[in-house]
Amino acid sequence: MAGRAGLIGGFVQGAVDLECAPGAILSSVSVYTPAEVVEETGFSLDTLRYYEKIGLLEPISRNAAGQRRFSQEDVGWLGLIRCLRDTGMPIAEMLRFAELVREGDHTFADRARLLEEHDRRVQGQIENLVERRRYIHHKISYYRGAV
Repeated sequence: MAGRAGLIGGFVQGAVDLECAPGAILSSVSVYTPAEVVEETGFSLDTLRYYEKIGLLEPISRNAAGQRRFSQEDVGWLGLIRCLRDTGMPIAEMLRFAELVREGDHTFADRARLLEEHDRRVQGQIENLVERRRYIHHKISYYRGAV
């Protein structure tokens, strides 16, 4: 998936409150098809539709034939949503975050608090994984020593 590498590796500030935006495949285009967005973000078409339906993604504009056309802002927002989802943020919290973003700049402190809480949970997950990894390494050493 060529787009995922760009999404994971490089977040850039967008023209609006994007928080972060992918740039590998979609850097020079201003309107994107659903297939391009799927490739760039790794989200399925069903997930994109669902996120639009529940309000996590703003309503997507459509061309004259009624086909969805995503903007750079949409793709940037999805980059942030991908980051939050991949780190285990529940949809309810992502929705709360989206609501705060839409309310405007005066919600920066609330956004920071929400992300700080999430970051603490992510840190706990990392610590748990490090401990589990130590155990795995211990077992590997044991089995190698037994051979």
